[in-house]
Amino acid sequence: MRQAERIAAGSIALGLVVLALKLAAWWITGSAALFSDAAESVVNVAASATALIALRLASRPADADHPYGHDKAEFFAAVIEGVLIVVAALVILQHVWHTAQAPTPIEAPWLGVALNAAAGVLNLGWGLYLARAARRLRSPALAADAKHLLSDVVTSAGVLAGLALAVTTGIWWIDPLLAAATACYILVSGGLVIRSSVGGLMDEAPATAIVERIRTLVGAHAEGAIEAHDLRTRHAGRLTFLEFHLVVPALMTVVDAHQICDRIEAALKAEMEGLVITIHVEPEGKAKHRGVLVL
Repeated sequence: MRQAERIAAGSIALGLVVLALKLAAWWITGSAALFSDAAESVVNVAASATALIALRLASRPADADHPYGHDKAEFFAAVIEGVLIVVAALVILQHVWHTAQAPTPIEAPWLGVALNAAAGVLNLGWGLYLARAARRLRSPALAADAKHLLSDVVTSAGVLAGLALAVTTGIWWIDPLLAAATACYILVSGGLVIRSSVGGLMDEAPATAIVERIRTLVGAHAEGAIEAHDLRTRHAGRLTFLEFHLVVPALMTVVDAHQICDRIEAALKAEMEGLVITIHVEPEGKAKHRGVLVL
């Protein structure tokens, strides 16, 4: 099992522990705000399971039907997670509507707060670990999971602070109001996860800084060529695909042109992990006098 898959499996185990704590907090107190927090944790567990399935699919090597590999499966997992987040927000809003009709005092509030706080600490630690692992492994599925967990920590902190206020003041309508605010925050979070994942499915280019770095490296290591044009990039999970046309002198031998390509590829791969490069060599008559000029 790959490291990313082991981490996703760990997310499921931890998610179940956190869910149990939050369900216990809601069951003891009957708080609408704590219900909203527990509902988001249900999504956490489902999302972690989806991420694990996607990571296992993405790890499959390229085959005849998928010559570019299966890495985009991670983007599908992130989209599914975003949809689950939105569904959770709608379920919370429905619960809020019913609770707001007749707000009632919260039972054993401080025990519920303690259980929920313990769950929040677990989520914070694991979410920070996931975020680092996602950057290191270049995994959209783990990144989406990390964002969701860290947003869960923020909502949990807000819920606990508001719940403490409701208990100390005796203003019980604060409880459903907090749940509604939590649902709105979750809704926005789900929308952002879907947006970033759809970008990957639509072959969105990497960040501008990455593209500019690629252009700089190509220009700096293409000595002997004339220019590089029609440079295009897209990313799929942990892989970034790069292709461009390299214009060389018309009388240059194939061997010399190939050596330039090897030099460019070595420089790019030394600095960028997971790069898949395709270079189309053309004679100088094909020069467009734009793109990356070789100095």
